[in-house]
Amino acid sequence: MAFWRRPSSGDATATGFKLLFSVAFLYASMAATAYFVLHMKHISPLPFDAPLDQFSEARAVQHIRVLAEENSGRQEGRPGLREAATYIKAQLEMVKERAGPNLRVEVEESQVDGSFSMMFIGHSISLGYRNHTNIVMRISSMDSHDTDASVLMNAHYDSPINSPGAGDCGSCVASLLEIARLVVDSGWAPPRPIIFLFNGAEELFMLGSHGFMTQHKLKDTVGAFINLEASGTGGIDLVCQSGPGSWPSNVYSQAAVYPMAQRYFRCIPGDTDYRMFAEDYGDIPGLDIIFLLGGYYYHTSFDTIDRIIPGSMQARGENLINVLKAFTSSSKLKVASERKSLPADADSDMVERAVFFDYLTKFMVYHPKRVAMVLHNIPSALFLFAPFFLYMREPGTHPFLSVFWAFLKGVIHHTAGILLGVIFPVLFSVIRLFFAYPMSWFAHSYLAFLMFIPCSFLGLLLPRTISDRVSHCQGASSKKIMKVETSDEARFWGAFGLYAFVTSAYFFAGLGGGFLTFVICVSMLLGWIAFCLSVKSYGYDSLKSPMLYVIALVPCLLYSVYFGGFLAMFLIEKTGMIGVPPPFGFYLADVAVAAVIGLVTGFCVGPIIPICDRWLAKASILKFVLHFTVAMFAVSSQFFPYSKDAPKRVVLQHTIFSAGGNEVTDSTYDLAVVDSNSMEFVIKHAPEVAEKLHAGPSFHWAMLKCLLRKLGWYVEKTASALFPVSCVLTKNGRFPAKANKILERYSHFPHLKTHKPRTTLEDGTRRVHLELSLGSLEEIWVTVLNITGPLSGWSFANGKLPAPELPEGGPPSYILRLSGNSSEKWIFWLEANSEAEVRVDLAVLDQRLDEETRHLKSLFPAWSDVIAYTSFLSTYFF
Repeated sequence: MAFWRRPSSGDATATGFKLLFSVAFLYASMAATAYFVLHMKHISPLPFDAPLDQFSEARAVQHIRVLAEENSGRQEGRPGLREAATYIKAQLEMVKERAGPNLRVEVEESQVDGSFSMMFIGHSISLGYRNHTNIVMRISSMDSHDTDASVLMNAHYDSPINSPGAGDCGSCVASLLEIARLVVDSGWAPPRPIIFLFNGAEELFMLGSHGFMTQHKLKDTVGAFINLEASGTGGIDLVCQSGPGSWPSNVYSQAAVYPMAQRYFRCIPGDTDYRMFAEDYGDIPGLDIIFLLGGYYYHTSFDTIDRIIPGSMQARGENLINVLKAFTSSSKLKVASERKSLPADADSDMVERAVFFDYLTKFMVYHPKRVAMVLHNIPSALFLFAPFFLYMREPGTHPFLSVFWAFLKGVIHHTAGILLGVIFPVLFSVIRLFFAYPMSWFAHSYLAFLMFIPCSFLGLLLPRTISDRVSHCQGASSKKIMKVETSDEARFWGAFGLYAFVTSAYFFAGLGGGFLTFVICVSMLLGWIAFCLSVKSYGYDSLKSPMLYVIALVPCLLYSVYFGGFLAMFLIEKTGMIGVPPPFGFYLADVAVAAVIGLVTGFCVGPIIPICDRWLAKASILKFVLHFTVAMFAVSSQFFPYSKDAPKRVVLQHTIFSAGGNEVTDSTYDLAVVDSNSMEFVIKHAPEVAEKLHAGPSFHWAMLKCLLRKLGWYVEKTASALFPVSCVLTKNGRFPAKANKILERYSHFPHLKTHKPRTTLEDGTRRVHLELSLGSLEEIWVTVLNITGPLSGWSFANGKLPAPELPEGGPPSYILRLSGNSSEKWIFWLEANSEAEVRVDLAVLDQRLDEETRHLKSLFPAWSDVIAYTSFLSTYFF
């Protein structure tokens, strides 16, 4: 049945407001449900005295308490990392002692060394490491063999500078310790061996997992892996990456008790140990499972045990033990040599990626790519067939081209609404920044939704308003044509067509997404059937017709709110870590959040617009929404951006410049921030810090130079130890520091010198032999060398140079990061293919602070998280 007539007159405004408030209440209810699920409110954690054959969150949390509270810091270079390794090994030995006669349990501690190069977010970095500790446990049945295919479970026990690491990644280590205990105490004999890897150097670019994959005797026996990570302190434990092939996600979909899986981690800058196992140094099928909520505390001193979201560990543990059993029982578990010998088309599950997503952790939808090829293109086919069906149903009523054009205009109409739904929040966010600080919503995330959802909704409705005005102005002569072009049926199919084309575009682009728009398409068809039936029963002008359409879409809309709410919350929490220098950095966080919430509103509310905008696109309703938007922007501008629950990240670097040996040439405090509010904001709201640093109104703030872009070696280069990406920090201030007590604290500074006379090779290349001493520093996190000049080779990374950084107007530069055991000297050589000087800029990051720096750190307000360290900088020419 086609609905070409205009709605009858009446109290359209009152009806529209009734629909508006009904829809608002429905979405508020769905948002509350999504929040309930995302924060694991539906999970009951088991207590410490739970049966031994069950995973207990309380027992796992006890491990986190020891790692995060009783150790003195699990950072490379600090004694707490060694204490953590000792604790983990002791716990595994206790598990080994309880093992029954049907199990063989082996525990070992290994030291790994190596050197390699990698690309990280567009930058080439070389790494050298030594004496990092891995703890390995292997559980197998008594009749198993050393060469049997095994399942690897991995977690890292080191943590970043300044962080107790309860979530990242004490929660991961605790989960594996409890799983190991559960395997032994439950009496289950795994049909295939299980390897537990506790690696001690993930925060330094995945060095522990690299050491295992390049050196351990069991590396080629691993047939599948599960990597645990944390980018927050709990919530849904998301499968963010899966592969190679669709087999791992298939196993997970069938075994997980609370399936939580979405494939969009590739959109997030960063890497995990998954990369080492599945991509760079192996083709092992596996899962990357990550806590993503609680990002406010990620890599901060607030990552404490009380921030762990209750229920998260319980859900993770119950999932892990079931998925582990499924992997060990699978006939597709194969060692490396067997995987390599498989024909490319022998088993599609082992080579092609799948489409998968969970529905509110209740169940998981999974289908391989070959199924997606059919399913995800059906909506587009239906859209293209719909005009033919409509024309054949009433062949003499409208010309076919007129019907087809009406459908295409419907696509354009809905696309315009979606675009305006993103553009309006962005414009409002930019305008607001002329009168307020950025990120006023950061500590109160609900403000971001109250600000940006209404103006996005305004954008979604605007095309209908404009279309109705144009139609009204057309006059009677074109009335018949306009009935076709503005019909609800054409609008519906136009919106359907847009989502269908997006679904197909995802597939043909080779992406694993498209499931959301596919679900929207299917739900819209069901809703359209309900709408047509309700019109026959209640009439076209009854409010029951659009409400029945919306109700039919509720399962889809609930999933959209769940998925979109999670995406928006994840971004809001992570805006504390994204910033670039002005002028763009000032706007970045607000614009990004506004755009994402606008997009989320588009796919959460967009499906109901083609039917409901007839009632909602009224001038009075638009004015109400606009006034509400302005009010929310005004209210939000009065809120302070930060709190203890949403801290501002500040980098405090005590920089010591030396000219080689123990000669101090300068000493400064260098401050930088990591989000859109610059250091002026901190100084303004931290008067004690300003007074201590003598930072008055006339102080000149120098913008932090983009890392890796300039030829010179700025102090900010040392920040690459923490943030090895250009333009991460937004502003920098440099203040003089006292240097008179430095020599009392350090008897020897880091120093680079020639180890033996240089040699000249047959091709004329000169080789410089160097010795790096790290002096009397005791808690070294990392040593960074920036080597500039005619470099043609070196003794790192198998003698292969990485891709050079090419600063503007300068020669190529190579970045090398060294870590591990500061008491030993580094002996290496560099080769140059000309007589031009090779410049080596040396930066050593020490975690120890002098009394003056500790006092300065204590003056910062409670709403800030200060990452403080000491850097030693020197420059050498060879």
